[in-house]
Amino acid sequence: MSDIELMRWFASVMTIISATCVALKISDRVSFWGFIGFSLASLTWILIGILDDKSALTAQNIVLTLINFYGIYRYGFSGSKEDQTAS
Repeated sequence: MSDIELMRWFASVMTIISATCVALKISDRVSFWGFIGFSLASLTWILIGILDDKSALTAQNIVLTLINFYGIYRYGFSGSKEDQTAS
């Protein structure tokens, strides 16, 4: 298996695990780690897109990385969601 193929599998599995963490809404901490996983996956997809010369894949994952960074901020550094909705 090539390095690119291993990267594709890593990104795919990481996306599945991360989506599960966020979708289950177990806790803010689990959602935070889900967004960490999403970020790792989207950064990997950016690298794959660059190496494969796939500009659409690269552009999509640049945007997703920014969204994921917001999720990391929201669930990891800005207090709990309950505190935000109460004010």
